[in-house]
Amino acid sequence: MLNIKNLHAYYGKSHVLHGVDMEVGEGEIVALLGRNGSGRSTTAKAVMGLVACDGSVQWRGQNVLGKAPFEIAHLGIGYVPENRDVFPKLTVHQNLLLGQKHSKKQARWSFEDMYTMFPRLKEREHTEAGVLSGGEQQMLTLCRTLMGDPDLIIIDEPTEGLAPKIVELVAQYLQALRARGVSVLLIEQKLTIAMAISDRCLVMGHGSIVFEGTPQALREDSDTRKEWLEV
Repeated sequence: MLNIKNLHAYYGKSHVLHGVDMEVGEGEIVALLGRNGSGRSTTAKAVMGLVACDGSVQWRGQNVLGKAPFEIAHLGIGYVPENRDVFPKLTVHQNLLLGQKHSKKQARWSFEDMYTMFPRLKEREHTEAGVLSGGEQQMLTLCRTLMGDPDLIIIDEPTEGLAPKIVELVAQYLQALRARGVSVLLIEQKLTIAMAISDRCLVMGHGSIVFEGTPQALREDSDTRKEWLEV
């Protein structure tokens, strides 16, 4: 589905990504791990057309490099940024409504699905998003992206600052996506959730991929964890 080759990205004169190669297959959860500043979020932004970059980003065989973010989203890639961009003056339901993508095919997800997955959102359905807790805003951002019916969802630090029970909910949510045929690129610092639900793990360091393998292979590779992940 998503195939990235020799990707370089820049913030002005600062060269952030240095020849990233990676792919995400159909119905796969891939965890992209690394310390802050390693280039994980920049990789997501490069895929979505939000930073200057060169190389190759192929989505279902089509090069999306140079396309506008809304064009990339309409091709079937959803993006959940780490800063929980909700529309604060709109209600929970209105935020979800804005996420809908009008197309001829039947969407995989409905309002009922969202409220079943996260009952707390149903309770807050008519509440302005700006007064929700951090965990509730994270749920809402995830669900709003899903309402656009993406085939791949890129999620940046979904468990940051969340209570353990909400983290468990997010893990269940991601597994529910895979069960419905949605691929996931999960950008995470927490090894626990990534190792528990991902099919493959990638580790970034200094803007490059320094490890690729199964969660089990990463568990057994103490040198990689020590050098690139552990504080």
